[in-house]
Amino acid sequence: MSRRGLTFIIAAIALSLFAASSSARAQKQQPQVPENKDRKVRREENRTMREWSKRDVRLIITPEEQAAFDQLKTNEEREHFIDAFWRRRDPTPDTEENEYKDEYYERVAYANEHFASGKPGWLTDRGRMYVKWGKPDSIESHPAGGQYQRMSYEGSDSTSTYPFERWFYRYLAGVGSGIEIEFVDPTGSGEYRIARNPFEKEAGPYSNTREGINGFGNPNSTRHQDSPFEVMDLQNRMEAAPPVAANSNSIDARSVVIDDNPLDFEIKPYYFFQAEGNVIAAFTIQTNNRDLVFQDSGGLQTARMNIFGKVLTVDARKLGAFEDTVVTTATKEELAEAKDRKSVYQRAVILPPGKYRLDVLVRDIGSGAAGFRQFAFTVPKPDATQLQISSIVLAAKLESLKDQIGGHQFTIGRNKVVPNIAGIYRRGDPVGVYLQVYNSGVDQTTLRPSVDVDYFVLKDGKEIARQTEDWVGMSEAGTRLTLGRLLDSSNLAAGEYEIQIRIRDHVSGQTLSPSTNFTVVP
Repeated sequence: MSRRGLTFIIAAIALSLFAASSSARAQKQQPQVPENKDRKVRREENRTMREWSKRDVRLIITPEEQAAFDQLKTNEEREHFIDAFWRRRDPTPDTEENEYKDEYYERVAYANEHFASGKPGWLTDRGRMYVKWGKPDSIESHPAGGQYQRMSYEGSDSTSTYPFERWFYRYLAGVGSGIEIEFVDPTGSGEYRIARNPFEKEAGPYSNTREGINGFGNPNSTRHQDSPFEVMDLQNRMEAAPPVAANSNSIDARSVVIDDNPLDFEIKPYYFFQAEGNVIAAFTIQTNNRDLVFQDSGGLQTARMNIFGKVLTVDARKLGAFEDTVVTTATKEELAEAKDRKSVYQRAVILPPGKYRLDVLVRDIGSGAAGFRQFAFTVPKPDATQLQISSIVLAAKLESLKDQIGGHQFTIGRNKVVPNIAGIYRRGDPVGVYLQVYNSGVDQTTLRPSVDVDYFVLKDGKEIARQTEDWVGMSEAGTRLTLGRLLDSSNLAAGEYEIQIRIRDHVSGQTLSPSTNFTVVP
């Protein structure tokens, strides 16, 4: 090829490259079309909006809501759905704020801060429960594990455990009452997982025990709630989305009535002073048998109740807990009469003087009916310088145990005292009265207390009967006197009565006149 031809080709290539470069610069400098600029942003919004149900609210959206959300095609439809989703849960729809929504995101933030462990805190077992159901009514924490005294339904003896926590909810809508969940950290990593049975927390020889079906529950437990099927059912309900209580008066669903068929019961504390300033608080719980469901069990008509209680300080710190099953039986012939009676349970707790709260849940196993009470009480303070008395107990049964060792239910000192909280007696039934007297003076001649005690039965303020304590069978412990008396009601007409107890200490000259009321029915 000639030099001239080669030069022409090179020039042509250069011109072509220049033209292409100029065209590219022109395109780069040309303003973008608005549709092209916004398209990527809209795609990001579409993706974010589509993932909202599985990203933001995956723990609380119901299956029905999720199915409906999946059918939506446009952002506008999704925006309307999200707005309606939160409005359905707004406890105060007439205000601008949505307390449920605010609380939900606060729970997520709290869970992420306190429960994170290799994954976001709100997706851990504790985090999910906290976000779904809120703060438990109480948490029993064992962050270091170690020695642990098993509860009665776990075997009562001691064992060694991994770090674990026990959460308690008194009521969760859609789940039930008296909900207890254990979380165990067997690796020490800080990630607690929901335990399927009470043995998972044990680091000793029971650590690999799986008594129930697929490792769930403890079929040997005395508690119905520990059965394998009950544990599996509870965990399924806890993992479900919380029910939607639209426009309720409070975001805290636990404040609603705990059952459609609540079980009624009465509770009353009795106080007895001890040495060193402590006080025995004997809590008595009483139900009407006619409110219980009796079922045939081996030829006997049997009603069973689970009773769970916690003693807390005023700042909600748990001091102790108890759980027992109360069984009432009768033959078929006795059933009608048994239903007219009451079932009574008592638990004694030693406490220093002060203000406390007792939470009690009672559930009839046969019907599932339950009742819950939060009972505030004040433990009185002993005063060694003054003549004092314990609580007066109106008793349905009052027996001397003589030399028998105490420690059983209804045992106070050397007496078995079964309280009658309602104070209602059928005519002819003995009316039991029990109390203790403290700090009586000692007669230096006899080296014994010198105290007079008279019992007066009053009707409309008028004395109709009187008995004097003869001290026969009276138990003494230093300056403590025990008074126990059965009053005859066979001569009393139906009506309201008052028992007045007049106590006079001849050594110190101090007097007391405590009283209580009872009712006689035909």
